[in-house]
Amino acid sequence: MVNHRGSSHNHMRTASTAKFISRKQSPRAIALYIFLLFAFSIFIFVFNAGNIVEDHPAPVISIQSHPQTKFLQTADDELWDAPSRHGLRPCVKPTSRYKAAHGSDRYLTVKSNGGLNQMRTGISDMVAVAHIMNATLVIPQLDRRSFWQDSSIFSDIFDELHFITTLQGDVRIVRELPKELELVPRARKHFTSWSSMGYYKEMMQLWNDHQVIHVAKSDSRLANNDLPLDIQRLRCRALYHALRFSPPIESLGKKLVDRLRMRSGKYIALHLRYEKDMLAFTGCTSGLTDAESEELRIMRENTKHWKVKDINSTEQRIGGFCPLTPKEVGIFLQAIGYPPSTLIYVASGEIYGGDARLSELMSFFPNLVFKEKLATKEELNAFAKHASQSAALDYIVSLESDVFVPSYSGNMARAVEGHRRFLGHRKTITPDRKGLVRLFDELESGQLRETSSFSDLVQQMHKNRQGAPRKRKGPSPGIKGKARFRTEESFYENPYPECICSSK
Repeated sequence: MVNHRGSSHNHMRTASTAKFISRKQSPRAIALYIFLLFAFSIFIFVFNAGNIVEDHPAPVISIQSHPQTKFLQTADDELWDAPSRHGLRPCVKPTSRYKAAHGSDRYLTVKSNGGLNQMRTGISDMVAVAHIMNATLVIPQLDRRSFWQDSSIFSDIFDELHFITTLQGDVRIVRELPKELELVPRARKHFTSWSSMGYYKEMMQLWNDHQVIHVAKSDSRLANNDLPLDIQRLRCRALYHALRFSPPIESLGKKLVDRLRMRSGKYIALHLRYEKDMLAFTGCTSGLTDAESEELRIMRENTKHWKVKDINSTEQRIGGFCPLTPKEVGIFLQAIGYPPSTLIYVASGEIYGGDARLSELMSFFPNLVFKEKLATKEELNAFAKHASQSAALDYIVSLESDVFVPSYSGNMARAVEGHRRFLGHRKTITPDRKGLVRLFDELESGQLRETSSFSDLVQQMHKNRQGAPRKRKGPSPGIKGKARFRTEESFYENPYPECICSSK
């Protein structure tokens, strides 16, 4: 209708103009009228085109399982740009009062426990403990009995020579005990978790009767806060400088990053913590079948060192203690504003439920990539059946990503977030799982009917959860005694302010 009226109007105007021209106007006047006619026609076209654009809004992304809910895409720079670092930079140099530990005749042997990042942070703690106790640190033994059953030794995962030489100004490190000390009685200790300098000064009494102390567990042996600045910076030097991955891992990890960049330029690294052991440990069964829930319960019952056996899955989920499901991750990232074409590298072990469960995420973001798709079989053969080495590849790709998103705040999520903060506060979006569960349930029940209300709420909820500089959080209010240490934010999750300083 609009176009027809415009055509008729133009026709009448053209006839009138022709009659006017027939009055023998000057060539200059004729040219002026033709120019005005052309300009007016352009105006009519633009006006009508503008109306057409208003009648047909920009394309929207819809949640497939909730067709009534649509999310508008967010501006590209908001999606990918890192938060301002406000002039902050890494700082790990010791103060003028710092002195290296020599420990020539006292030795600390260590049995590191847990997965890759639990061992990494634990080893960094042990470097600091050896320094405090003026001991020689023997290269730690790695955990071979955890869920992952990895037989790797230290040099398989880490660059051993680099570790020793990088820390030579801090603590003496040797590959093994001297032969004459291999059979001497050792003081076997389970050092208390989150201990202070004073605790380890007291432990130095053990040197009166023993030349070797064996530490049965390495994780969380040092307090997060209230330690001398030089000890905190030593922990950072150990983790971020000395514990470099072995050359084969570093080489392939960088190749994977390069291949992702060639595909898309920018990518999200998603740490999808939806493996069988995590779901069994947390007791989270939302969206699982009865058979799957029972399988997880049996696994929890049969794992002796997991203390809590009877868990209410619904309460866990409402409290925000469950990993986001693959489907929930898809809904979340879409609500933040990422388009379906976004390249997402999935850093994880074997997803519980396999391809069927993963397809719930792929329905939102089909451009998912795993290291198995980026690397050749020949390249991955060296890491087959070595979960910690494989996890190290995921760590490198996650560290170098444009955006890092963990679905759960486990050891790897905390370690990668802290490392990214240390390197310049790279963008890290940490989902507010407790708040999201409430919104997911409102979405499911139909309480959120507005086109973009869900997306607006999600974006507002995560405005200040994107890795911007902030000081480490202390203990939760109202909790007293040693229990408060457990509620503190991990030093390795946020090493600010001790290892991150103002450039001024």
